[in-house]
Amino acid sequence: QVQLVESGGGLVQPGGSLRLSCAASGSIRSIYAMAWYRQAPGKERELVASLSSSISANYADSVKGRFTISRDNAKNTVYLQMNSLKPEDTAVYYCYLDILRKSLLRGDYWGQGTQVTVSS
Repeated sequence: QVQLVESGGGLVQPGGSLRLSCAASGSIRSIYAMAWYRQAPGKERELVASLSSSISANYADSVKGRFTISRDNAKNTVYLQMNSLKPEDTAVYYCYLDILRKSLLRGDYWGQGTQVTVSS
């Protein structure tokens, strides 16, 4: 079994910064890919940033130059550093991991979501 726990969301003023974390635990053999998605009210979930072991990071155009995705393999954790936040970044942010379990079963896992609100 695998669990994902997100943290780091909150209320921040425009121009501020937040760092989201997503820690995976359980029966993990390896993590192939990590990503952050977000969903604003009334909108579809969209990909914000992604990172894999073989491909460099990719970002949505709307966050390029402001957000950075990174990983700590020893901790099975993915981060999203968000700088120069804008009101339009307000959304629930979800982490996604493509995990190979020790049982050699591979699957998609999602975090519970964390609210990010950018407002003055």
